[in-house]
Amino acid sequence: MTTLDTDTIVAVATPPGQGGIGVVRLSGPQSSDISGVLCSVLGGKPATPRLAQRVSLHYDGEAIDDGLLLYFPGPNSFTGEDVVEFQLHGSPITLQRTLDACRASGARLARPGEFSERAFLNNKIDLVQAEAIADLIASASQGAARAAVRALSGEFSNHVGSLVAKTERMRILVEATIDFPEEEEDFLARYSIPQQLASLQVELAELLAKSGRGKTINEGIAVALIGAPNAGKSSLLNRLAGEDAAIVTDIPGTTRDLLKVDLVLNDLPVRLVDTAGLRETEDPVEREGVSRARTEARRADVIVCLVDATAQNWARAYERLLEMAGLAESVESPVLVPVINKCDLISQPVESDFLPISAKTGTGVELLIETVRRCVGLTSESTDFTARQRHIDALKVASEHLDTAVETVPNAQLELLAEELRETHNALGEIVGKTTPDELLGKIFSEFCIGK
Repeated sequence: MTTLDTDTIVAVATPPGQGGIGVVRLSGPQSSDISGVLCSVLGGKPATPRLAQRVSLHYDGEAIDDGLLLYFPGPNSFTGEDVVEFQLHGSPITLQRTLDACRASGARLARPGEFSERAFLNNKIDLVQAEAIADLIASASQGAARAAVRALSGEFSNHVGSLVAKTERMRILVEATIDFPEEEEDFLARYSIPQQLASLQVELAELLAKSGRGKTINEGIAVALIGAPNAGKSSLLNRLAGEDAAIVTDIPGTTRDLLKVDLVLNDLPVRLVDTAGLRETEDPVEREGVSRARTEARRADVIVCLVDATAQNWARAYERLLEMAGLAESVESPVLVPVINKCDLISQPVESDFLPISAKTGTGVELLIETVRRCVGLTSESTDFTARQRHIDALKVASEHLDTAVETVPNAQLELLAEELRETHNALGEIVGKTTPDELLGKIFSEFCIGK
C-alpha cells in the first residue's frame, strides 16, 4: 500500500483563469507555520481553527493581497492533516505569487489528486468516495451530480461494505471448520451455507446492475443515428441539438462523414452521431462515409434506426437498413430502436414495432429520448450512485468466484470454498481500496485536478 508523504503540499484549488475568488490550499505539518510567515497579523502564532480571518499576505517585504485565511487542524480536516486555505482575489498573477511564496517557505507543489489521496491514506474517505469527488467535479448533468453526491456520501461504499462483511463472516466460519475437522460433518447445514451463498449472489447481482446504471449516468452513452439517405437523420440531430448542427437538404447523400454532438438529453449525457445514409454507391467519398457509418454503429451503445414513413414497406426497409449496417446477423449488436420518421406526411397508424416521430415538427421526440434512457436501464425514478468500469470489473470477478464457491457445496469441498470466498473478498476490497495495488492507486489519483 502507498505510504503517506509527510511533506507540506500547496496548490491552487480553483480553476485556471480570472475570477472573483481564488483559493490556494496547503496541507501538511508546516501549513500553520507557513501561514504565520505570510500573514504578519498572526504575529507568528497559529490561526484560530475554523474561523475565517481577514489577513494581508506579504512575502519578502512585498504585499501580495488581502483576503481570508481558514485553518483546519488535523486530524479533523479533509486530508486528516493541518490544512490552510487562502481565499484571495482570483487573479492568476496573485495566486501564482502566493503559490511561489508558500513554496519558498517550505511547501512543495502538490501532485494531481494528492489532497484527495492523503484523505484516502488517512482513512478520511475510501477509494470510491475519492473517485466520487472527481466525478462530482466533472459531472455533465444534474443526474450525474446527484449520483456523485450519493457515492460521496458513502451509499456505494455501504453496499460494498455489506457484501464484504457477509463474505468475511463466511470465510471465518469455513476456515475455522477446516482447522477443526471434527466439526465438518454437518457444517454446511448447521450454518445454512447454501442459503447464505444464494443470498450473497442476489445481493451482488443487484449491486452489479446498479453499478452499470451508475457508470451510464456518470459517463453517458453513444447514440448513432442510421438510416437510408433522406430518412431524416440530420433533421433529428438538429432537433435534439436545438440548433442547425447538420446540413439538411432534399438531396440524398448530403451527410458523407460522421457528425458528433455532445448533448444532455433528459439529464443523460449523450454523444449523438449522425452518419452517412446507408446505400450502395459508386461515389468513393460517399462509400467511405457509408463504411464509417457501419463502424460507428457497432461502437454505439444505442442505435436509432430511422425508416422514412413514405417507404412502401416499413418492415422490409428496416430489414434492409440492418443488412446495410452489418447488423442483421450480429450476435452482440448494440440496442436497436426502430423509428418511423416523417409521420407528419402520412395518415395511417404506425405499427407497434416502430416508434413514430417527426423530426420536423418534434412529434414523438420526447418519447424517443425516454425510450433511449430506458434502453440503458434508466428511468425517471432512478436514484443510483456513480460508478466506474473498474468497479464493474471487480464486481464481475467477485461474482465469478462466488459462483464457483456455490459449485463446491454439493461435494463439501471446504478448502476450495474457502479459497473462492477469499478471492471474492479480495475483489470486493479492491473497490473501496482495501486490497488495491499501488499502481492502480497512482493511476486513479493522477486523473484528478491539481489542488483536489
